[in-house]
Amino acid sequence: MILVGNQRGGAKELAVHLLKPENERVEVHEVRDFASEDLTEALMEAYAVSRGTKCKQYLYSLSLNPPAKEEVSVEVFEDAIERAEERLNLSGQPRAIVFHEKVGPTGEYRRHAHAVWSRIDTEEMKAIHLPYTKRQLMDLARELYIEHGWEMPKGLIDRDLRNPLNYSLAEYQQAKRAGHDAKELKAWFQKCWERSDSTKAFSSALRERGFYLSQGDRRGHVAVSYDGEVYAVSKWTGNRTKDVREKLGPHTDLPTMQKTKEQIAQDMAPKIKGYVEETKQKLNRVEEKFAKKRKSLIAAQQQEKQALTERQMQEEEKARKERDQRFNTGLAGLWDRVSGKHARIRRQNEEDATLARLRDRLQEHVLVDQQIGERNRLRRLKNEKRASTEKLRQELKKDQSYYRRLREKHKLVSRKDHAKDNQEQTNQPIRGPTLDHDR
Repeated sequence: MILVGNQRGGAKELAVHLLKPENERVEVHEVRDFASEDLTEALMEAYAVSRGTKCKQYLYSLSLNPPAKEEVSVEVFEDAIERAEERLNLSGQPRAIVFHEKVGPTGEYRRHAHAVWSRIDTEEMKAIHLPYTKRQLMDLARELYIEHGWEMPKGLIDRDLRNPLNYSLAEYQQAKRAGHDAKELKAWFQKCWERSDSTKAFSSALRERGFYLSQGDRRGHVAVSYDGEVYAVSKWTGNRTKDVREKLGPHTDLPTMQKTKEQIAQDMAPKIKGYVEETKQKLNRVEEKFAKKRKSLIAAQQQEKQALTERQMQEEEKARKERDQRFNTGLAGLWDRVSGKHARIRRQNEEDATLARLRDRLQEHVLVDQQIGERNRLRRLKNEKRASTEKLRQELKKDQSYYRRLREKHKLVSRKDHAKDNQEQTNQPIRGPTLDHDR
């Protein structure tokens, strides 16, 4: 069930909320260790006690919402509240429990619960510190879903241990790169075993990470991973086959390995197909993105080139006027022509003009080289991005082909004798979809 808690004040407002008539039915299930059994008076008592401290959020309120389609008994609610109380370090604190019944999202009546504790330790007259409550409640919620075999909401599933059917494309890639680490995987199997008290709970725990509880050919109970690999439950949980059988019952009650693999292939095929389509769209976005960048870069470079040309023309015009001013006019200019000074100035002006043209040409050449380099860098970046995306697409195609072969193989072998099927499964194993496993 979903557990949501918060520290708060407002005792009277909370009592009104818990007793509001909008609910089809309100039941004050328990008022413990308060002077009064009336809910409003009990919460007001918590407020009165808090006045002897500086604490303003003197209450801790917890809501417990079970899965919409599950019938949850009062005992299950009480067990969850007791476990939450212990983990939140509120054991022995005054407590109230209220049940609400109302029409849920499915249109049917359902029950949920609220628990409220006083945070004030009356012996020391200070509020009990409540660190990391969100994490503790989330861990407890996961345990409850697994223990009771409920379908776990996506938001509760550990991101590192999720079923690949819930992966995004990026998470699928990361999982493939990481593979299955033997030490970490064995610890996870053992954790699933310890926190499960039934076949349904153990199977639900395995499904968190994309493992399916099945009957093996020779190994009794096995777990089949989403990539088709088979793990013996006894080996990976560290238990004897006899102990596994006693806890989980006969392995013959479970789906066969062949049926499980076929089911995995059917489940994964559309997921991989979605990844392939997403990758195609990603390739198109790469082309569009870099086409826009190239267009923008070329426009910016043209403006830069135009600005250089205009600046050079302005500098040339200014330099030409300065060179013309070197010539004298009138009688002085006539004397310069006679003495040869005019010719020397003309040659100097020609040399200066030639140097200016060479300088302008060099500036233009440097700019062109720089702009070509920018376009080449953009092109290389595009090619690298496209190549990595295309590589991913090809890998997904291989995975797609793998699941298609897996489905076709098990459709074929299902028509054959079971003993022959076992022999083929032993002699002709199918490799997994480009994943590295350390089993």
